[in-house]
Amino acid sequence: MKITINQELQQLLPEFSVIAYTMDVENNKTEVVQQLLENLDVPFSINEVTSNWKIKETRDGYKKLKKDPSHTRCAVEALVRRVIKHRTNEASLYTLGDLIDLGNILSVEVLRSVCVVDLEKINNDIEIRIGKENEVVNAINRSDINAENLIVYVDESGIFGSPTSDTLRTSVTEETKKILVMIICFSKKDLKEDEQKLITYYTKYANAKNLKKIS
Repeated sequence: MKITINQELQQLLPEFSVIAYTMDVENNKTEVVQQLLENLDVPFSINEVTSNWKIKETRDGYKKLKKDPSHTRCAVEALVRRVIKHRTNEASLYTLGDLIDLGNILSVEVLRSVCVVDLEKINNDIEIRIGKENEVVNAINRSDINAENLIVYVDESGIFGSPTSDTLRTSVTEETKKILVMIICFSKKDLKEDEQKLITYYTKYANAKNLKKIS
C-alpha cells in the first residue's frame, strides 16, 4: 500500500502532509482508555478554538480550497468544541471502543484530524485529493457531506473519508484487527512529536504490533 497526495492539492497547500501507519491491534473497550477519554481537556476556552494555530491552519486550508470551515467543520475542531463543552457539562463524550477512542484522544492531543479505519476494508493504494463536483462523503452518524472542494481519501472503491468525517464503508467494528491511522497535517510543524504520540498511544493501549509507516 502507498499513499499519494494529488499534485493539485499539493500545489494549493504545499505544506500539506500525512502521518500514516498500519498496525495489528487488540480491539477492546477498556476502562483505562475510557478514563483517558473522560479526562481529556484543552488549555483554552471555546472562544479561543479558532485562534489556536493548529486548528487555524486547518481552517485556513479549507478556505484555500474554497470550503467554508464553519459550515463543513473539520473533525478536530468539532471534537475540541465537544471536549470543552464536556468539562462544563454541556455535552458528553461518546466512547466507541479503544481503537476509535484512542484516535479521538490523539486528535485532541495533537490538535489535528485523525483518521482511524479498518485496514482490511481499504482497497489497494490511497490517493488524497480534492473532492469533485457531485461527489459525497458518506459520513458516519450524519448526513452525506458535499465533497466538492473538500480534501478526501480515496481507494479503488471510492471515497472513504475526509478531515471532516470518516465513512461507514471502512469503519472500525468489533471484528477489526488491523487498522490504518492517519494524522492529517496542514503544516510540517511538530510532525515528529505528533508521530511519536501516535505510536505511543496505540502501542501502549492497543498493544499495536507490526507497525509500518506508509508513504
